[in-house]
Amino acid sequence: MDALLSTFYATAFTFAMTAAGAAAVFIAGRSPSALFTRLSLGFAAGIMIAASMWSLLAPAIERAESEGTLPAIPVAGGFILGAAFLMVLDRLMPHLHANTNVLEGPRTSLPQHQLLFLAMTIHNIPEGMAVGISFVAAAAAGTPEAWSAAVALTIGMGIQNIPEGTAVTLPLRSSGMSRFKAFLMGALSGLVEPIAAMTVVFLASFFIPLMPWLLSFAAGAMIYVVVEELIPEARLGEHSDMGTLSVLAGFVLMMVLDTSLG
Repeated sequence: MDALLSTFYATAFTFAMTAAGAAAVFIAGRSPSALFTRLSLGFAAGIMIAASMWSLLAPAIERAESEGTLPAIPVAGGFILGAAFLMVLDRLMPHLHANTNVLEGPRTSLPQHQLLFLAMTIHNIPEGMAVGISFVAAAAAGTPEAWSAAVALTIGMGIQNIPEGTAVTLPLRSSGMSRFKAFLMGALSGLVEPIAAMTVVFLASFFIPLMPWLLSFAAGAMIYVVVEELIPEARLGEHSDMGTLSVLAGFVLMMVLDTSLG
């Protein structure tokens, strides 16, 4: 119950940050600038990479070692399964990335704004999973450090959701959608985080012995999103210095949060 309630509050915060970023559609132009897209997505990628390392993989290794298990098996196995899960989801759900205009997944007659919304949904699932499983791990460990690490992860996810919310909402506006509807769609895309997180908490409560697998599963899912979506969409190869610096800035911020609080 502690993990469930904490996860509810944590993902309410991350959802609010997504909505705050989406609200920029009321004051911004119809289309995001290439520089803003590069910086915001690169920043999100940096945070997610650092969160995967310090908030998920490191605790998975520590827990496996404390249980007398060879860490390489559950950590590598869970990581691969998490990436495979997102890969399958990416293939089964039709979606459209804003900066590519290339349909992915099954062919469909859905309009462009719905395909963009589905792309946001896929992107937010592993973030919600990561927050949820971090609070399950904290409840299982029962130490202040574990709870602080879960809070640090939540703060990091919330911070990166602000520019991310803006980056995914402005393309909806540029596709012809009204400002209010674009904001609503962008904000609602963040609802998948609480849903994914609460689902993970509920299921993980039955599989506490598999915690190293679950933590690394969430890490694999997040890294898949970074490599498959964020890095290509950030177009780091074009004027790569700014894009690279944004990735490093996100990485350092999440690293500081985790090492300071966790």
